[in-house]
Amino acid sequence: MDLTQDKIDLISRIIKSDRKFSNNEDLFDDFFNETCKRSVAIMGVVDSELTLESYLKRIVTTSIINVLKDSGRLRRTGAGYMSTKEIVADTNETIDYSGVNITYANINIPKNPEEIVIQRDILRFVAETIKNIDMANPDESFLQLYHLRYDKGMTQKEISDELGISQSEVSKRLYKLMDKVKAVIE
Repeated sequence: MDLTQDKIDLISRIIKSDRKFSNNEDLFDDFFNETCKRSVAIMGVVDSELTLESYLKRIVTTSIINVLKDSGRLRRTGAGYMSTKEIVADTNETIDYSGVNITYANINIPKNPEEIVIQRDILRFVAETIKNIDMANPDESFLQLYHLRYDKGMTQKEISDELGISQSEVSKRLYKLMDKVKAVIE
């Protein structure tokens, strides 16, 4: 089966949008050839452009990983795949930090007790505002979202898994919460 120009363009676009393509542009032809080999069977079967694009995204990811592994730029670890350029620190190894110079010039440390009190009052006000917003909108779980995102430092994906809602819903709710807090502050 011959690939039409629109299919070639689609494959090229998907390859270039994959995050593993960055810094591996020199392997584009290999990525393209591997993707074509793997996808030629589904090209004639899938009718919908959206379905085809979804399949191709998965095929591109697999093809890129295989080409990177074959070229020695990627290796499999217990946590997934990592670049062979990354160095894994041995946890039993003692690291000497005596030559490291740390400066704190960019950190704004309060210089007097009044500034500390003002910052504490602002934090209390924001915390109280978020509690009030959460009580006014109990179905939105604003307080729990805030806690997971800013206290625990979880990603939106981790929060969506934790709460059983979509990642886009987490994003919308966090944005809505910040808008409500800004409105109260202003």
